[in-house]
Amino acid sequence: MTAEELNRVLEMQEEILQFSSFTNGDAWELGNMILMEARRLGVSIAVRIRLNNGYTVFQYGMDGTTLYNDRWLDRKENTVRLMEKSSLRVYMELKMNEETLEDMLLDPREYAACGGGFPIRVEEAGVVGTVAVSGLDHVSDHDLLIKSISKYLHIAEVPRIRAV
Repeated sequence: MTAEELNRVLEMQEEILQFSSFTNGDAWELGNMILMEARRLGVSIAVRIRLNNGYTVFQYGMDGTTLYNDRWLDRKENTVRLMEKSSLRVYMELKMNEETLEDMLLDPREYAACGGGFPIRVEEAGVVGTVAVSGLDHVSDHDLLIKSISKYLHIAEVPRIRAV
């Protein structure tokens, strides 16, 4: 798959995986669904769901995660909140344009160009928050989110990326 094709899949994921509404209860259910999938896979992750106003509506660190994972969550969230697209899509766009975060005047200590952050987009309202995962390689972090969000939204046919 070419970089352009990968980027188109990432765009399609964001178009397909939109919520009709998003409440704190939705955050609780989605967060737990992500954790259940991680347990099923036998992996240890940290997950956070945060609204754009900064309010954290769900957060959990599985055994084996540390403050380091929390810092990655911060950076992935910052990227999604600023760009209103997945952090893996930002990674792909930078790669395709042969650019870096610094070229965009972004501090890599505050932003991350890697997978694991995804926008919570509500139909006809736009991006209202982020969901982020840390603990796996960045493509697997992203795929865990895609699999869990699509399951939560009951959408069976979502194109997925398993390797970049």
